[in-house]
Amino acid sequence: QVQLVESGGGLVQAGGSLRLSCAASGRTFTSYVMGWFRQAPGKEREFVAAINYNTYYADSVKGRFTISRDNAKNTVYLQMSSLKPEDTAVYYCAARRNTEGSFGYWGQGTQVTVSS
Repeated sequence: QVQLVESGGGLVQAGGSLRLSCAASGRTFTSYVMGWFRQAPGKEREFVAAINYNTYYADSVKGRFTISRDNAKNTVYLQMSSLKPEDTAVYYCAARRNTEGSFGYWGQGTQVTVSS
């Protein structure tokens, strides 16, 4: 079992940057693939990025967002740069065990709003 708590959301102007953090409980953090998803108003939740030993990105954020993890701190980060109004969404941290196919653990979400 793992619990996830996001932080770092807020309001930023287009072209700006934000860094989201997700702190995970538990002692087996390295056994989990960590991911970020987002959900904009009226839209379905979508994949943003994930990290295990490699990193994976949605095409819409590739080159602008960077996912990283600090296993000593049980924390995963999402550095977001060159933000666009269409990046506005609630961002969720998620986790799945390396042996599982889907993300089963979710944080409560943090709002990111990009103004034009």
